[in-house]
Amino acid sequence: MKKSILFLTVVSAVALYSCTRSIQVANTSNEIPKLPTTPFNYIEGKLPGGQTIKSFSENNFNNGGFGISFDMNGNPVNTNSLKVTNEGASLGRVLFYDKKLSLNNTISCGTCHQQDKAFTDGLALSKGFEGRITSRSTMAIMNPIAQRNLFWDSRSSNLEDLALRPVTNHIEMGMDNMDRLITKLANTSYYPDLFKKAFGTSTISAKNISSALSQFVGSITTADSKFDRVEGSQMQGPSASFSELEAIGQNLFQQNCASCHAGLNFIADDSPTGAYGGGGDFNAGTTNKKGATNIGLDFVYADNGLGNGNFKIPSLRNIAVTSPYMHDGRFKTLEEVLNHYTNGIKPHAKLDVKFKGANSSVKPIILSDIEKKAVIAFLNTLTDQTMLKDPKFSDPFQN
Repeated sequence: MKKSILFLTVVSAVALYSCTRSIQVANTSNEIPKLPTTPFNYIEGKLPGGQTIKSFSENNFNNGGFGISFDMNGNPVNTNSLKVTNEGASLGRVLFYDKKLSLNNTISCGTCHQQDKAFTDGLALSKGFEGRITSRSTMAIMNPIAQRNLFWDSRSSNLEDLALRPVTNHIEMGMDNMDRLITKLANTSYYPDLFKKAFGTSTISAKNISSALSQFVGSITTADSKFDRVEGSQMQGPSASFSELEAIGQNLFQQNCASCHAGLNFIADDSPTGAYGGGGDFNAGTTNKKGATNIGLDFVYADNGLGNGNFKIPSLRNIAVTSPYMHDGRFKTLEEVLNHYTNGIKPHAKLDVKFKGANSSVKPIILSDIEKKAVIAFLNTLTDQTMLKDPKFSDPFQN
């Protein structure tokens, strides 16, 4: 009998706590976005190589997606068939920076994705809407419309799938009920008109919220670094040349790093035939690697990533301003990152074959101290000050 009474007391206490627990909601009623009379021109933004967002999004939208990717079962799927408009991206910018998208009006997408840090936040792990800590470091935003696999574990294959995941995440923004969010936005003075301009209707839906966020994030481009000017991939702007140290660093990078950080976006080749996609000798007998690999960070992984300690190979554009590094922010500097590859790789069973030597040994990247400085000097040429300061990517709620 006593046990029954004790059990009922505990259950009642838990139920009472659940019913009475309240979320402290911040007052954002006086926060109004400052927007230009004419929307910013997002669709003419340049990707590396000179292609515009407009041409890229229209071509891939009409063709059903950015090439072909594969799901976890090896089935072909179209990805990133996102059509961007200036009005859609303008709405997306407001949504991206609006704290109303979090349950208690305290966190926006822009809280963790800060423009001057290439849309990271400078933290190893970030704080969510109730102050709880995320399990992974905030990823930078680097020409995402031209990427097939997103998040550290590559779980999204397109921006529209990605857009609402942080919003509904129980740690990040906590908006677990989309109807609640839709009602909140519908009752906000500036949203009905913005949705009308973007989609032809003031009716707000989860689909249109996702689309607008995707259009803004997809319009964020970086293609005006010193590297772009030296290599001529950016057709406008002043010409430039590498210093002797930067040129040495570029050669060392090509020899040691470019097989993973490939192409003008400095990211894994996760195309259907790419080494980190669905084909090539590197993937013989395996399914799509989704742009991820194991670089020997740990013997045993507390966070297993995509599986077997595989994490997405990130773009290196703007890498100098996105510290700390890796999925858990364990390395504070680029020198620490290079030290990992020269003497810190762990001989994990699923280690990337490029780092495997004979008899299960590790094959490190051999760099002297001066060579490390040269590689870092080259990586610094990937910083794009235009992107980091462009007002069309800035917070419209700032004073």
